[in-house]
Amino acid sequence: MLKRIKLLFGKYKADKIHIMPYRSYGTSFRLYVKGRVLDNFPIEYLDKQSLWQTIKNAVKQFDTYEIPDIKVQLNVNGMVFTTVTDAKGYFLFDVTVAEDMKTISDAEGWVYFNLNALNEQQAAVTEVFQGEFLIPETEADFGVITDIDDTLLNTGVTSFLKWKVLINSLFINTYKRIPLEGAPGLYRKLHLGIDNKEKNPIFYLSNSPWNMYQYLKVFLDHNNFPKGAILLRSFNSIFQKVSGSEKPHKQKEIINILNTYPDLNFILIGDSGEHDASIYTDIAVQFPNRILCIYLRSVNHRGRMQRVKSIVDNFRTTPVLLVETSLAAEEHAKANGFI
Repeated sequence: MLKRIKLLFGKYKADKIHIMPYRSYGTSFRLYVKGRVLDNFPIEYLDKQSLWQTIKNAVKQFDTYEIPDIKVQLNVNGMVFTTVTDAKGYFLFDVTVAEDMKTISDAEGWVYFNLNALNEQQAAVTEVFQGEFLIPETEADFGVITDIDDTLLNTGVTSFLKWKVLINSLFINTYKRIPLEGAPGLYRKLHLGIDNKEKNPIFYLSNSPWNMYQYLKVFLDHNNFPKGAILLRSFNSIFQKVSGSEKPHKQKEIINILNTYPDLNFILIGDSGEHDASIYTDIAVQFPNRILCIYLRSVNHRGRMQRVKSIVDNFRTTPVLLVETSLAAEEHAKANGFI
């Protein structure tokens, strides 16, 4: 709170700059990296921690001190780029490069880079932070774009005023969050594909705020979901209504992925609780022959299920399945030669 008061009166100076790059994606010649610059120490999530520590971590996620208008330098294999953070401390590198970055990726296609902040004299003023982005294999059979909330993690996003989201985020340690039954295995099989090679890229998409990035990253890694890009969004409150901005956010991210990889087809996975059905079917129409199938996990909400069924029952562009379990999606994937 004291930092915010100082910021209001123009007396604030950053004590410690922390650069947080988000797992992103790109191509051999396109760099697409998002991140944020904060005056916060990174949150430490422990497998065994007290309820009080869990609550403190949750509060720290949202009580962030963003650093605007600071220069950020990115170095990938000797290629150096700079950008400036916006009013909320976010930065974006979206540049075309001359060097084939696929040659410096690891076995699964991940490229590693370094970040640091610069002062007015263009000198580094922070320690070096490492980030990573994915370049999918050219031999990939397909990609997977998946929702997180109530698709692979029970979040309660459809609850009244999202009260279950608040409880889950505040009072439950990320290490104790349980994925929906069979979800990690299903995603690993989709990642491996029909020939059992780690080549099909996974993109995790959520309407959760970027403040939840570390929390969700730890959850995905701890539960052995395939490593993939994590795409969240920026907004001011977990209670902010999503009807006006949710659809554009998801569509923008999906369209950007599809345009980035024009020769790659995709499987879309979501749930029947919010707007996934209408978003995904719109995408399938907009990108004919690019969407192999759509899996929608059923949720316990009679009104929304009826609305989703009305969309699904009349849709013929690509197969859409309402599934109760991960096993149902897995059986369909096997029958269609995806896994």
